Amino acid sequence: MRPEILFPYFAPLQSLPGIGKKTAVLCEKLCGSVVADLLFHMPTGFIDRRLKTKIADAPLSGIVTIEVIVDKHYPPATRKSPYKVICHDDTGTIGIVFFHAFGNYPAQVLPIGEKRFISGKVERFGNQNSRIQMTHPDYIVSETELDKIPEIECVYPLTAGLSGKVLNKAVRIGIEKMPVLPEWQDPAMTKREGWTDFLTALKTLHCPKDEGDLEKTKPAKQRLAYDELLANQLALALVRHKMRRVSGRSTHGNGEIRKAILKALPFSLTSAQIRVLKEINADMDSPLRMLRLVQGDVGSGKTIVALFAMLNAVEAGAQAALMAPTDILANQHFASIEKYASAGGVRTVLLTGRDKGKKRQEKLDKILSGEAQIIVGTHALFSEDVTFKDLALTVVDEQHKFGVHQRLSLSEKGQSADMLVMTATPIPRTLALTYYGDMESSQIDELPPGRKPIATRVLPAARLDEVAAALRRTLAESNKVYWVCPLVEESEKIDLAAAEERYEYLNRLFPGRVGLVHGKMKGAEKDAVMERFSHENLDILVATTVIEVGVDVPSATVMVIEHAERFGLAQLHQLRGRIGRGEKESTCLLLYSSPLSQTAQARLKAMRETQDGFKIAEEDLNLRGAGEVLGTKQSGIQEFKIADLSIDRDLLTMARNDAKYIMNIDQSLSSERGKALRLLLYLFGKDEAVKTLKAG
Repeated sequence: MRPEILFPYFAPLQSLPGIGKKTAVLCEKLCGSVVADLLFHMPTGFIDRRLKTKIADAPLSGIVTIEVIVDKHYPPATRKSPYKVICHDDTGTIGIVFFHAFGNYPAQVLPIGEKRFISGKVERFGNQNSRIQMTHPDYIVSETELDKIPEIECVYPLTAGLSGKVLNKAVRIGIEKMPVLPEWQDPAMTKREGWTDFLTALKTLHCPKDEGDLEKTKPAKQRLAYDELLANQLALALVRHKMRRVSGRSTHGNGEIRKAILKALPFSLTSAQIRVLKEINADMDSPLRMLRLVQGDVGSGKTIVALFAMLNAVEAGAQAALMAPTDILANQHFASIEKYASAGGVRTVLLTGRDKGKKRQEKLDKILSGEAQIIVGTHALFSEDVTFKDLALTVVDEQHKFGVHQRLSLSEKGQSADMLVMTATPIPRTLALTYYGDMESSQIDELPPGRKPIATRVLPAARLDEVAAALRRTLAESNKVYWVCPLVEESEKIDLAAAEERYEYLNRLFPGRVGLVHGKMKGAEKDAVMERFSHENLDILVATTVIEVGVDVPSATVMVIEHAERFGLAQLHQLRGRIGRGEKESTCLLLYSSPLSQTAQARLKAMRETQDGFKIAEEDLNLRGAGEVLGTKQSGIQEFKIADLSIDRDLLTMARNDAKYIMNIDQSLSSERGKALRLLLYLFGKDEAVKTLKAG
């Protein structure tokens, strides 16, 4: 149960005066449904309304506030004409202009003969001698309402239908209703950093009164960003503590199956793979529960590392499960794992949502009896009817595509099962600390010998016909081609049509040799096309980004990416990694449409200059910010509301160290500071972490 002192922060937005049902819906779309969401919606700038001037002295730039007397109204002559009101002071006249004036609004707010204060931007319409005017003033108030014009007004990100004025008013009213909370930060640190308390920091940011307050917005924002990062790090530390406290199991195989499979492999393990396997084996051997993240660049051999970890569990007489985010990837993992595992006599089963009826039941029986030793699957492994005989290790591939909240669900199907998380998207250290701070981390930072670098070229879309013609040479040498068209949610139908159009275009050039794969196809259809592309006479695969992760066709040597400017860096890197898997030289062609934004130019430049996934991940973080790098929109990973990981990295390190210190001295958060920290966790939506305390 959330503490009572926080109830005002979690009150619905409609509890604030002036926020009706319609405005609440718009605010919810913008930032969330409770008052705290509104208060954590940060301003991006400020409008200074302190300049009060006479009409003749009004500058034609910036915002001014002018005291005027209303003279005359000129209603529009036609529906398209503006509504004009003429006003004066002792230095001159000014026109106030309204387009599409609603009802008798101008007459109500500007009654003839009355004094009014108008605030907004002044401009001159026509020649140098023409009268100055103010179009749609931001504020029109009487003398008694002058305090309604904020001297310094925040500028917020908005959504259609919601004005900055309404949002400012709601935020200011919201802050005034908030109670002072006990201090959860270390007093010595707040003094050293020059930080105020939490509520004062909020007020400084949202309600600056003067220049001095504007200067304080940086430390105020830092204080709030640090609060958010500490909540994140402390929550991860509590989850980790709970997981560690659940006694693990020591899993130690005799190595016989692994030796047999190692002999059967057509390649040797890299030194990086051997190092990471030693780290994993030491974890599995320990009585503590393993929680380890394995990062590896595209093609670094994570699947083999996962296989050898699972074989350790099998040798110890237990089972292991590998969960992948898509059917295509699960099928692929199963194919490569079964091929190698069978050399050691290990029995594998593939379970996906497509398994139905008798076929599914047969697989479930094998899993329950222990006949199935390694189980590969998708989300289907979460299903209630999936019961393992003895699950000792769970491997989650591309974990961030599942969302953090699912991390433990599969492990709970085994008795203190160890957990290994793999990602082919190298993650900047900053993000790894934030999203995987509850795990140990290993890096496979070496590619298998013999992998040739991929030539990457950037070309304008106007050269499309040249590119298509050049494919003839590629196909004549028995190579295969990926042709990727972008697919983004907002324009899914348009993009799908573009992919289909590209398929038709290429099919006219290369009849019968082109396939199409997109997300709207049924799983079986996709698999059939992928199978033909892998093994038969289908030589060009037109695809949306469903091929991004895990697809392995060694004979594919060319990757064409249309509208490359619409992809994120990590995504481009993932797509490029689908080629260069065989003996031959490979080429990636990035086709772009002008004009290119600075960010898009930087992305394409980075792709041309490096193939190091970890460098690319850092560059992606710098260009896009943390929110998009791990695809939070799709994955359920929480995006930070206040902290910005591209600039707040030092604060993250501080928060991580502070969380460690807190866990060392007050694991139950029962001290005075600990109780205040519980409020911090609730405030930033870390209720689950607080529950781990209550669960003991």
